[in-house]
Amino acid sequence: MTEPTEVPETELLRLDRQICFTVQAASRAFNGVYRTLLKDLGLTYPQYLAMLVLWEHGDLPVKQIGEYLRLDSGTLSPLLKRLEATGYVRRTRSAEDERSVTIRLTDAGTALRDQAVCVPRGIIEATDLSAAEAATLHALLARVTGSLDAAANTPGAGAAAG
Repeated sequence: MTEPTEVPETELLRLDRQICFTVQAASRAFNGVYRTLLKDLGLTYPQYLAMLVLWEHGDLPVKQIGEYLRLDSGTLSPLLKRLEATGYVRRTRSAEDERSVTIRLTDAGTALRDQAVCVPRGIIEATDLSAAEAATLHALLARVTGSLDAAANTPGAGAAAG
């Protein structure tokens, strides 16, 4: 673990020093660009993420999609119902366990993948990062996410010393 840079206590609570705020602001900026890029596909950003999971993994139970996307079923189910209404996916109840629903791409949902290829390129262009910088940012954010997940799941996490 690296030691935090020494910052005067009077500076700690400045908004421009908060990593979480910078990440949140970047997320909102990403969402604005995604909204524009996804408009022609008829998808919202959360729907796009669900489609990415299905394009990558194929048919999946709702629960597994939720695990990939870090979403609970209460958030995911309405999103998947809207994707079904657009004709991109089909929801099927399991014969073995009626509580389990599997999501399958339709032909239209599969075909949409070819149109969506432009989205990641558009995002990278909008960031004004080189491919290497984008890869570094991705790796750093993945590391931060893993560290924060671990800290949140550690008893006594967040307890300040002193």
